[in-house]
Amino acid sequence: MRALIVSTALMALTACTGAQAPTFEDGEWIDLTHSFDDRSLYWPTTAPFELSTVSEGMTEQGYYYSAYAFQGSEHGGTHLDAPIHFQAEGQSADEVPVQSLIGPAIVIDVSAKTDSNRNYGISADDIRAWEAEHGEILGQPIVLFNTGSAKLWPDAEAYLGTTRRGPGGVAELSFPGLTPDAADFLAHERKVRAVGIDTPSLDMASSAAFLVHRILFDRNIPGFENVADLSRVPPRGAYVFALPMKIKGGSGGPLRIVAFVPN
Repeated sequence: MRALIVSTALMALTACTGAQAPTFEDGEWIDLTHSFDDRSLYWPTTAPFELSTVSEGMTEQGYYYSAYAFQGSEHGGTHLDAPIHFQAEGQSADEVPVQSLIGPAIVIDVSAKTDSNRNYGISADDIRAWEAEHGEILGQPIVLFNTGSAKLWPDAEAYLGTTRRGPGGVAELSFPGLTPDAADFLAHERKVRAVGIDTPSLDMASSAAFLVHRILFDRNIPGFENVADLSRVPPRGAYVFALPMKIKGGSGGPLRIVAFVPN
């Protein structure tokens, strides 16, 4: 029954694109989410993830029982960036529609460039080069960028560029991201439904104005950050489910994102 419900939802989502929704009976599910634990990486100025034990062990009644409490910032680990994060009139975490979080996926692999330049800026030309090989981006897909950074998780020095916390750590950040012209191309020329990346931010580490966030969020295009290993997801043909914690009024939140790749 659950598969039928999900399949029906996807058929409705893909009706306007002409794409054939999968049946979820023949294919592979790929988890694109880093687990949340004491090694999860967070922006240097935000509170990291903490899990504390409320109860754990055998009860007096003779059965096992466990319960835990967690805390941490919205923007850490694999997470959603809701448009309100950088746009006062943008959708909050609870307002982002499900159809912006589920849909056909495009994966653009730029790891050959980012391997030699950890501060690489992904440009509109990179997207056009992908289209020249795989075809034009149509049908409002979810676009994910594979920079190869997921293999560095959870090594803060390698992934973030620094182990320092606080404002001093922000100044030392080093990782790839999108350039404003890439964001503008996706938002206005391709009208995508969401954008994700396997780094701490949609913007490059060196960005101070966060123009990529602002361009996308001005169109209520949500972002997914710290996405896990995308190497097994093909350039086209997969479907993505990116369901965040539904925090009322939130600017983001922990995200469970998975891909289904039909055979």
